[in-house]
Amino acid sequence: MSHSDHSLSIAAPHSGTLDGPQKATLALAALGVLALLVSLPMDTIPHAGLWLTGALLAIVVGVLGYAWRSYAHHPAGIKNNGVWHSSLTSRGAMALVVGVLLTGFYVVLYFYPQYLGLAAEGKAKTGIIALFNPLSMLLSGNPASQWFVYGTLYTVAILSMGTKFILKYRHNKYEVVRTLSVMFFQLGFAFLIPELLARLSLPYNDFKNMWPLNYSFFDDWNVKGLLDAGGFGLFMLLFGVAMIFLISPILTYFYGKRWYCSWVCGCGGLAETAGDPFRQLSDKSEKAWKVERWVIHSVLVFAVVMTAALIYSYLGGDSAKGFWLTRGMLLGIIVLVLGGVGAVLLIRPGMVKELNNKVRYGAIAILAAIIGFTAYAYITGGSDIFFVESYPLRKTYGFAIGAIFSGVVGVGFYPLMGSRVWCRFGCPMAAVLGMQQRFFSRFRITTNGGQCISCGNCSTYCEMGIDVRSYAQRGENIVRSSCVGCGICAAVCPRGVLKLENGPSPLNPLSGSARGLVSGRVSSDPIAIGKTGATLR
Repeated sequence: MSHSDHSLSIAAPHSGTLDGPQKATLALAALGVLALLVSLPMDTIPHAGLWLTGALLAIVVGVLGYAWRSYAHHPAGIKNNGVWHSSLTSRGAMALVVGVLLTGFYVVLYFYPQYLGLAAEGKAKTGIIALFNPLSMLLSGNPASQWFVYGTLYTVAILSMGTKFILKYRHNKYEVVRTLSVMFFQLGFAFLIPELLARLSLPYNDFKNMWPLNYSFFDDWNVKGLLDAGGFGLFMLLFGVAMIFLISPILTYFYGKRWYCSWVCGCGGLAETAGDPFRQLSDKSEKAWKVERWVIHSVLVFAVVMTAALIYSYLGGDSAKGFWLTRGMLLGIIVLVLGGVGAVLLIRPGMVKELNNKVRYGAIAILAAIIGFTAYAYITGGSDIFFVESYPLRKTYGFAIGAIFSGVVGVGFYPLMGSRVWCRFGCPMAAVLGMQQRFFSRFRITTNGGQCISCGNCSTYCEMGIDVRSYAQRGENIVRSSCVGCGICAAVCPRGVLKLENGPSPLNPLSGSARGLVSGRVSSDPIAIGKTGATLR
């Protein structure tokens, strides 16, 4: 008997239903996950290589088959049908269940890895870690750990969900290219290259992961391991320093923070691919924006303080004897770098004129305190700065920021708070790049306000919680420190109002108005619609 649809909705009211092939491919992916879970209580895994291969293939083929059936047979274009009618993507019961499962997984991963099969030193691994042993031995020649299991699953998620993302946004070349980029960097730089380095008895190193995101880069064990590895280890150390102080600022000046946050970073890669169904859940309120700015810059200050304390303590130890960098030189570097930032805030406030005086003077006070404490410790011969032992400070940072914030909350809360919780509120790397982008970068999203129909797609699907529509309505270009340049706002705009561009620097007097507008993209319409009404220009 045929079913009569009495709905008067213009949009399809049953867009969330699945057809037969979609159900079959999802079932296949679920069987792959089940195959991994079954191995958890097992002491020995029979035919572990075949078992693992079958499980991962089932997951990948299932996800790809579902994506192909969902998007490939439909016209290219905006595909966000039914996101507010699905329990998973609208904070419903399914979202709560998935959030609890993800959060629980990260708690076990960070604090109870023995339940995944991690054994004491010298004992055989069991459970799911033993299941991944054949792959680990093939790549690095070492037994698997909980971090190898996590890295493999992380990579599989980005590759499979990245392909789904490409099918969904195939009408937009920018989205396709940048997604291929994050897939490449995750597979090559974050997964394969570090494992192959370990096989060659070289230090494990992810070349794209830099301080302060890689908060262990300046740990004494890491620095010592790099220096002990000879010329190649020294190259890794110098390359890591160059990434912080040279390569990253240059690329951010020309392309904004998107070169890293949306094209290279693994955290951003997972958020953009596996987290894409949840991007509309980000809080766009002004209150959330205020919390975001205070929290993320507080994490950055914590990272700077912790790192300065670690390096200072290391340079006073026996392992640093004969090393070219001394505590006096470190003090000079801190004074030069932080003093330069403070001078800009104090002498050239016009360069950061949108900061109010309280924030400006507060930042100057923090910079002066870091310099003062370091100088005091150097003059008095103290072993620690800030009157706190460096390694407990480092342990606290690793627990609170590295584990709880970036992992448990950052990914576990995808279905509840959106896909960029960590990037928006906690990532110190995003804070550094954001400041560079806001005040010194050529990147901005230009708007053509005369074409805006106020549909709200841009604001809805901004994962960083930016109210893009308010800028578009005013014909005002978007230069926000939190913007990661993912381009989704432009991809979902039905009128072509938004465009990602690298224009003249706002510090360049020839760049135009104080907004740093790009020629040819300012609204030609004489009427601007803003929050307070329509304005005739």
